[in-house]
Amino acid sequence: MKKILTFVFLFVLFGCGTTKKESSDVNAIPQGPEGLKYRTSKADEAKKLVTIKSGEEGTFSSSEEISVLMNFLASDELKGRDSGSEGIATAATYIEAIFKENNVAPYFNSYKDTLTNFNPTTYNVVGYVEGNDPSLKNEFIILGAHYDHIGLLSSENGDVIANGANDNASGTSTVLELARYFGNAKTNKRSIIFALFSAEEKGLLGSDHLAKKLKTKNLNLYAMLNFEMTGVPLKNKDYFMYITGYEMSNLAAVSNQYASEKLIGFLPTAKEFNLFKRSDNYPFHETFGVPSHTYCTFDFTNFDHYHKVGDEVSLMDFTHMAEVVNKMIPVLNGIVNASQKEIKYN
Repeated sequence: MKKILTFVFLFVLFGCGTTKKESSDVNAIPQGPEGLKYRTSKADEAKKLVTIKSGEEGTFSSSEEISVLMNFLASDELKGRDSGSEGIATAATYIEAIFKENNVAPYFNSYKDTLTNFNPTTYNVVGYVEGNDPSLKNEFIILGAHYDHIGLLSSENGDVIANGANDNASGTSTVLELARYFGNAKTNKRSIIFALFSAEEKGLLGSDHLAKKLKTKNLNLYAMLNFEMTGVPLKNKDYFMYITGYEMSNLAAVSNQYASEKLIGFLPTAKEFNLFKRSDNYPFHETFGVPSHTYCTFDFTNFDHYHKVGDEVSLMDFTHMAEVVNKMIPVLNGIVNASQKEIKYN
């Protein structure tokens, strides 16, 4: 999330969480975009999609799929994905390859959309899956996450790379898995834009750029749903995730209805520190005035490496991350296929 001093103070007071990592074969980690096509066989992919369409949503994403994405995006080779760096450019190409591999079309002339409000050159990566309903396809849902991080820091135990695994390779992986699902299943009546933002850490610049650009094109935006820091589970909560701006709309109720469980709850500290304004949902709220929220599983107590070199992939819970994807699939299918716009600001 966008860095604020209050967060640092809270980490000192409350940071005590421990997490786990699913084991993975390092040799299976792709060294570049070409490795993506071997993540799963076409037969396995077809089997997963048939299962999803029959209503058993819990079987699509897996810890193995998440492992491949996270081990690349949060690798030392990308040097912390600082905006404008060679590392984030490599990440952009990787994301672009995933979109191509999974039938997600570029929304603009190309997937990479150069920011006009930041130098040196950096890109948002923007794809979309057109809706299959003649009327509803003109309404859009944006699923977003920022894929940039803060690059290199002062040495800590010989490490200078802020890998940004939880912040926000995790949210990026969530969106990429959802793109893989919708790009192949084609179940959506409304159109979906998949937006991976750069320069969030510089002040929400990537999302601000895209929001204003889409506004000039008179995009009929229904809602913007963002994913941030989904790498480790909440603890001692009776809900699975929370949303920022919980009391501003009925998104939590809509999400819980489609999930058939208490998927989304209210986190008081999210309201106290106004996290609604601290992530990439906010520029869309400001520009379009439509429901715009961030889904998150970071609660100030379960992860103490925010903006530090310790934000490593080894601390991520891949099983939890796959569960985020699998639980969101029926929610998003419900939202994009409902006959009327159900999410409304209060």
